[in-house]
Amino acid sequence: MSVVINTNTTANNAAQNLDKSNAALQKSLQRLSSGSKIVSPSDDAGGLAVSMRMQSAIKRTETANNNIANATSFLQTQDGALQTAAKVLDRVSELKTLFSDVTKSTADTANYDKEFTALKSQLTDISSGKFNGVDLFSTSTDGLTVSTSEDGSLTQTVSQSDLATKTAGVTGAASLGDLKLSGGGTTDITQAITDVAAMRAQNGAESSNLGFASDLLSTNKTNLEAANSRIADVDVAQESTQMAKNNILVQSGASMLSQANSSTQVAMKLLQ
Repeated sequence: MSVVINTNTTANNAAQNLDKSNAALQKSLQRLSSGSKIVSPSDDAGGLAVSMRMQSAIKRTETANNNIANATSFLQTQDGALQTAAKVLDRVSELKTLFSDVTKSTADTANYDKEFTALKSQLTDISSGKFNGVDLFSTSTDGLTVSTSEDGSLTQTVSQSDLATKTAGVTGAASLGDLKLSGGGTTDITQAITDVAAMRAQNGAESSNLGFASDLLSTNKTNLEAANSRIADVDVAQESTQMAKNNILVQSGASMLSQANSSTQVAMKLLQ
């Protein structure tokens, strides 16, 4: 091998190897400090694109699940109102039976009518109840549409039952005496109770369906996070091993570069 001064090929090669080892070491440090396998798009361009789409889907899934939770709260509030309405109707039914007692005086029946008037007002108030500004009950049959998937392809309708119409036979009566009787039964009241029971059953079915949809979204979110982790998250054990290797290469490369730089001193000895 020729002994030259102007060009030190060995030192150049050692410097190039040192640069590569140092770049790999810095990459390992960035990955371990950030916890991310992809610290720049050049690390995995395709994986970065997939990871970004997955992260977006994860956010949408989480938001959709929150919307379902809000819809469930709406239904729970609605059911609480229906439960109260049922209690009111039960009391009206009891008052009607007491009103029909032949041993009651006119003053007694007048007192029953006073309570009946208050109960009618309570039913009217319940029918106009709201949840965060949204009507719990409505004359519309459209209901509220809740998205049950992150992409909006699946939906479920939350009913806004027409409580006012279903209880109109009771609230529209001027007094207990105006409530219809048939075969000893209080048809206006019992029909209203039956309708309220049906509304609660519908409410329960919708709540159950939303619960299943929420469970599915939670499962999907967990799986999406796991898939995204395999693409974007750094394996600490593996990367720590790479960092240790790169650290040794940097130190040895620096030492070899120093040796290569001093090798040209042989030419000085030949000139003495």
